[in-house]
Amino acid sequence: MTTTRIIKVNPDGIDQHVINEAAVLLEKGGLVAFPTETVYGIAANVLNASALARLKKIKDRPQDKQFSIHLADKRDIEKYAVDILPRAYKVVEHFWPGPLTVVLSAPEGKSVGLRCPKNDIAFRLLNRCDFPVIAPSANRAANPAPRTAEDVYKELNGLIDLIIDAGPTTLGAESTVIDARQLPFKILRQGILKNDEVLAVASRKTVLFVCTGNSCRSVMAEYLLKKRLTDAGRSDVDVLSAGTFAFLGMGPTRETLKLLQETTGLDASIHRAQRATNDFLKASDLILVMEGRHKDDILKQCPKCSGRVHVLGKFVGFDKYDQEVSDPIGKSEEFYRMSFEKIKEAINRLEI
Repeated sequence: MTTTRIIKVNPDGIDQHVINEAAVLLEKGGLVAFPTETVYGIAANVLNASALARLKKIKDRPQDKQFSIHLADKRDIEKYAVDILPRAYKVVEHFWPGPLTVVLSAPEGKSVGLRCPKNDIAFRLLNRCDFPVIAPSANRAANPAPRTAEDVYKELNGLIDLIIDAGPTTLGAESTVIDARQLPFKILRQGILKNDEVLAVASRKTVLFVCTGNSCRSVMAEYLLKKRLTDAGRSDVDVLSAGTFAFLGMGPTRETLKLLQETTGLDASIHRAQRATNDFLKASDLILVMEGRHKDDILKQCPKCSGRVHVLGKFVGFDKYDQEVSDPIGKSEEFYRMSFEKIKEAINRLEI
């Protein structure tokens, strides 16, 4: 039996040569134990059959039970998952990098578990690999997950090739696992994150209002809906606004601030314009736009959002000739007020 090598690494001054050596070893089919923020994991190249066979023998895994893929960048979920629900993006945005494994739909009717660990050594190693890496906890089945390299060595000496020793992990417990393939999401394994904490994020609906500059119409809609929900005692919906062509950081127009203050007592002065990026769009359950051209722009940018993008007036049942809210920029105060009242009526009709 070959003795497993241990290389100590200072987590505050990581030696990239060690990371490179470990990545090359993984590419060739080796098994490498490394720290995450939760516990030590065994990294293996998912494309290497020999490495997979060795890992399954160590973990005593049934052939049909898959290992989770670990990512260096949360944006890589689309490399492995399909039909990702908006709230899955929301959960990922909130908890990654961090101790949450998310189960998503994969091609050919399969599923895949994904995790993005919050640990600099893990990040560097995963970022260095140009192949998918799986990394279950570095212990045999039914044994406690190891928090130190010493624990890994005691249990797996001779069974894996290398241990990167960076001292004890910060959390010392395994990641929480959530099934995010369909609503409502379900916790599959209790981990370091509390179930209620994860499900609280997963259960919140996101409504995104979109206009052109995110300085008037969408701001009105955002603040009006927030007030309506607050008055109803609801805290289960996140309301945002953005623009298809916003000047980042611009505040609301003077007329918008005045109308919101006078009619609702709301102060929108802290609002700053933001663009309707893919991150916003993918994580929104409902996207309501002011004009048809906004819908067209969004669908060109994010075709996967089809079915979740609607013209506000049409969505709430306005007459077909009165469904769009025209841009009041540069128009009179009376025009602004007409736009505001139209949006207010739409918000009153909106069922969330």
